[in-house]
Amino acid sequence: MSFDQLRAQIIACRRCLRLVEWREQVAREKRKAYRDQEYWGKPVPGFGDPHARVFVVGLAPGAHGSNRTGRMFTGDASGDFLYPALFRAGFASQPHSLSRNDGMILRDMYITASGRCAPPDNKPSREELDNCQSFLEREIELIQPNVIVVLGRIAFERILRVYSARIGQGTDDRRRSDSASRLPSSVQFAHGAVFTLPASSFTIHPSSLLCSYHPSQQNTSTGKLTAGMFGAIWRKAKKLSGK
Repeated sequence: MSFDQLRAQIIACRRCLRLVEWREQVAREKRKAYRDQEYWGKPVPGFGDPHARVFVVGLAPGAHGSNRTGRMFTGDASGDFLYPALFRAGFASQPHSLSRNDGMILRDMYITASGRCAPPDNKPSREELDNCQSFLEREIELIQPNVIVVLGRIAFERILRVYSARIGQGTDDRRRSDSASRLPSSVQFAHGAVFTLPASSFTIHPSSLLCSYHPSQQNTSTGKLTAGMFGAIWRKAKKLSGK
């Protein structure tokens, strides 16, 4: 499957009735500030460099952010905090992401999410995330990243779930045992923490797993995540990637 084929599958997905109804309702009713804009109102595919060494995973599209613009972390407060940091670190071609047609280019980075549809109250269910997991697995398989940066605990848990399901498949018993022993199944999420994800049935080499608080307005406005802390994450990601 190519990136274009995967993108088409993601955009056409209607597996989760609750999310389909919500994302389309939001797109019809709109927010007053965006009344004159056409909302995307569909699942949001990942975007970025198809040869990226750094792979970023968020939670899910915002109702009036990515669900409006059709691009990850674009059009809301989280993106307003994320992209300036990526620009300063050299991953993004510009510091602001306003629409999917604004000319933004990501260098050596691909951005995606655990869930592809905007969920009510920003809370996708586990079943809904499970329905999206195959898309995430396929993106990782296509990219083969050196570093996976998870933004928030839910993205962290989802990546562990992805790797737990695929470690050791297609290997002999000895390799399965070695791989399983390296899977960080008991690690705890912490901002700035780094772990090793072993090779699996869909990745040909180990990857570094780097944890960050999510750049949600709740975290950034309270000082839980500062610009300095976030900048350090991207410098560490660049170092881990070998760039």
